[in-house]
Amino acid sequence: MSQLLPTHPEKTWQEELIDAVRDPALLLQQLDLPVTLLEHARLASRDFSLKVPRPFLQRMRKGDINDPLLRQVLPLAAELEETEGYSTDPLQEQAYNAHSGMVHKYRGRVLLIVAPNCAVNCRYCFRRHFPYQDNNPGRQQWQQVFAQLRADQSISEVIFSGGDPLASPDRHLQWLVDSIAAIPHIRRLRVHTRLPVVIPQRITTDTLGWLAGSRLHCSVVLHINHRQELDAAVGGAIAQLRDAGITVLNQSVLLKGVNDCAQTLAELSEALFEQGVLPYYLHLLDRVQGAAHFGVDEPRAIALHRQLQARLPGYLVPRLARDDAGASGKTLVS
Repeated sequence: MSQLLPTHPEKTWQEELIDAVRDPALLLQQLDLPVTLLEHARLASRDFSLKVPRPFLQRMRKGDINDPLLRQVLPLAAELEETEGYSTDPLQEQAYNAHSGMVHKYRGRVLLIVAPNCAVNCRYCFRRHFPYQDNNPGRQQWQQVFAQLRADQSISEVIFSGGDPLASPDRHLQWLVDSIAAIPHIRRLRVHTRLPVVIPQRITTDTLGWLAGSRLHCSVVLHINHRQELDAAVGGAIAQLRDAGITVLNQSVLLKGVNDCAQTLAELSEALFEQGVLPYYLHLLDRVQGAAHFGVDEPRAIALHRQLQARLPGYLVPRLARDDAGASGKTLVS
């Protein structure tokens, strides 16, 4: 019978980042998985490295190759296959990346690449080939971004993205928020992050200070794909965000072998709502090279979404959407 890994005394979030599992051999050893997986895991991780924080690892079932959390992070031979219709820049973001650290695709909002790295490397990541080396601005370059924001009165919302924005120190994030809040026409701050899920102790007093301490209306969009990702520690991090007056939403990616089941998706929505999180989007997979084995075709996705609509009240049904390169916003799928 499979069992969950034991927990260990809590470390700081910075220590957990440093201590993340990066060696495929260690991952297999920790989870009692067959060594026959090692060769392909090592090959695939050369192109896109393995990184799994231990608090996330501890929610995986030992000995279960089909564990839904493991499947999101384990490098596989399928990643090395070239798949027609999949590319290294599926959303053509580089065409909207005129300034280091800034992607401006949609009217009214702009995305800032606040950190060039994540706490966990999800194997389906649409930015697994993104040129982060060209999007790691220093303070002088950030001033150029702020000048662009001041010049464009149509921008009312700034989105912190990455990488994972919460991989940056709170002092830097506080400086960014203060600089943005000084621009009168910007009203909202949105933070897309997976860190409170994979390392829940990332939510600290300092974090809550910059999230809730400015005039900007702040929302945090978590990225949770399966109910098993929610444990007591994650629930505690979410509670701190909500107690600080922050709107908390969730977006998921529909992933073959992880959550492509109406029952699984319904359980996730209900578990999220119990924690005070509203399901926001259910994304079709972005067609990034190396992730085709996670793809769920659109007719099946629509069928699953209809089953969700039949099972759940409307406020628990995330919007089924896809990102299309060059579109003025997300495309709702129905």
